Amino acid sequence: MSVREKVAALVAAACDHTIGADDVLAHGDSLASLGVGSLAYLRLIDSLESEYDVRIDLDADVTFLESLDAMVEQLARLGVRETGT
Repeated sequence: MSVREKVAALVAAACDHTIGADDVLAHGDSLASLGVGSLAYLRLIDSLESEYDVRIDLDADVTFLESLDAMVEQLARLGVRETGT
């Protein structure tokens, strides 16, 4: 599973699967426009930190949380790489 696919699955889980991972993957606009709310964003941040052993500074610019591709790009900047599995 690619990082992009895994992050989409984490978004879906953070939303209690009211939004599917396929919807997240197909949607190019902001996650908020899909219905991702503030509690889901907090769950997502926890999941990203746990899954990828990264730290997301909530006092810094977190606009990367607005879209799937921006999150994947930020994770790459934090050292997350595709594993090939």
